Amino acid sequence: MDLLGSILGSMEKPPSLGDEEKKKVKAQKALIEKQQEAEKKKLNHFRIKIEKRIHEFIKDGTKQNFKFEPMDKVYRAIVHEVADVAGLTSFSFGEEEEDRYVMLWKKEFAPCDEELLAYRKGEQWDPEKAKELAKQKELALLQDEADARSKPTTIIPATNYKDKYKHLIGEDAAKDAAKQTMANRSYGFVPSENKRDQRTIEQVLADTRAKKKLKTSHSSTVTESTDEADNSKEEAADTPTSSSQLTTS
Repeated sequence: MDLLGSILGSMEKPPSLGDEEKKKVKAQKALIEKQQEAEKKKLNHFRIKIEKRIHEFIKDGTKQNFKFEPMDKVYRAIVHEVADVAGLTSFSFGEEEEDRYVMLWKKEFAPCDEELLAYRKGEQWDPEKAKELAKQKELALLQDEADARSKPTTIIPATNYKDKYKHLIGEDAAKDAAKQTMANRSYGFVPSENKRDQRTIEQVLADTRAKKKLKTSHSSTVTESTDEADNSKEEAADTPTSSSQLTTS
């Protein structure tokens, strides 16, 4: 005999159930199965009833939606399942374990978002009132667009660039930073205003023309002087030659 077998052999056997206890366990099991079977029959009966009501709703051409009475979650699940098989749209509204109910719509009359929101708020849905509200909302939107086009758009920046670049440009910038300059010893005590050209455009143009005219006349004078010098050189070059010829003769 191995070790495991010896250990199991030395252990006491669990107490066996008596006949009375076995009967109690069997009766309890049978009761549970009976309750489950009764619940199953009850749910099947409820399903048949819901299928009949939904079938009558589909056949009625005057109804677009159908509201069920408040019911528990397990029954609402059956209603949703049967409605989905029948090709209907279903939603649940109300508070859980209080007044939550299921409402069905035919596919061609599926609810809009505004209708669902009204039922979720516990309000009644009025199609005519909803159309009037939608029309008023559209008119208000058009009026807002017209007002926006008529008013000039003013763009306000979210931040001020001066604050963003304060560490680079300092507190003052552009015209705010302009200050009157003072005479400086290193520049000969000459104010900056004296170094600036104070002439007008007409004066600048007149001075430019005068300079061009002076330059042109100076060039002409230099050219004439150059021509006279050349002529003198040629005459001087011719004079010695004639003297030599005379001496030879």
